[in-house]
Amino acid sequence: MTLEDAPGLHAVLGDEQTMRFYPQPFSPAEVEDWIARQIARYPTGAGLLGITLKENGQLIGDCGLVWQDVEGLRQFEIGYHVHRHHQRQGYATEAARAVRDYAFNTFPCDHEVSHVISMIRPENLPSRRVAEKNGLTLSHTIFWRGYDHCIYRIDRPAR
Repeated sequence: MTLEDAPGLHAVLGDEQTMRFYPQPFSPAEVEDWIARQIARYPTGAGLLGITLKENGQLIGDCGLVWQDVEGLRQFEIGYHVHRHHQRQGYATEAARAVRDYAFNTFPCDHEVSHVISMIRPENLPSRRVAEKNGLTLSHTIFWRGYDHCIYRIDRPAR
């Protein structure tokens, strides 16, 4: 993503229904900050990328890897957001699967990339299904940043 994607991404992250599992939808300035954080992550191989429709290039969401400090461990999280009009059509599942495979195929197997996680609010059943379709299983639930989050996890496959 680039800052030129801000209006398209604001249609996603600024939508109240799409962001119902976040404290609030993002303002235009927050979306610009969000994109700037992703751009800063790109040189490390992390960061969320835009999800676009193949037929017309419309930006409908984002998906990628983000380092998170969870329970005293630095872990790669697969994160994704898809606009409500494009949910339940397989886009998040396809994007998250590609990101999972990228993590395991790109980063060396060490204590930090022996697995990936997704942190999902318990009531966010569609997002939980995306994780499950991609082989992540519920590990446990934690209280993180003011809310309960289910920790879904998948270990690097044996080679």
